[in-house]
Amino acid sequence: MNDPSREPLDVARLQRRLADFAAARNWQPYHTPKNLVAALSVEASELVEIFQWLTPEESARVMDDPGTAHRVTDEVADVLAYLLQLCNVLDIDPLAALDAKIDRNELRFPAP
Repeated sequence: MNDPSREPLDVARLQRRLADFAAARNWQPYHTPKNLVAALSVEASELVEIFQWLTPEESARVMDDPGTAHRVTDEVADVLAYLLQLCNVLDIDPLAALDAKIDRNELRFPAP
C-alpha cells in the first residue's frame, strides 16, 4: 500500500482512486450529492464521538494512545474521502475552494 515507487499523493490522484474504487463495485448510483453529504456528516460525527467527553488537555494528547490514534486517523480518512468524493461529483476543486475561502476570511477578519 505505501509503496515508495508509487507516484506522490495529491488530491486529484486520490479522487481518481476513490472513483475507481466505487466504479469497481458499481457504487456510483449511490454517490449522489445528498448521500455523500449524509455520509460525510456521519463520519464527522464519528470523529466528534472520539473527542466528546475528553478534557481539552486529554484531547491535545489523543494521538499518544496508539489505539485512539488509529481511530482518529481512520475517521479523518473517512471524512476526507467523502469530502473528496462530494467535490468530484459536484466538480469543485477543493484546494481552490479553500484558497478562495481563506482570501475572503482575510478580508473579513483582518489581522490587528
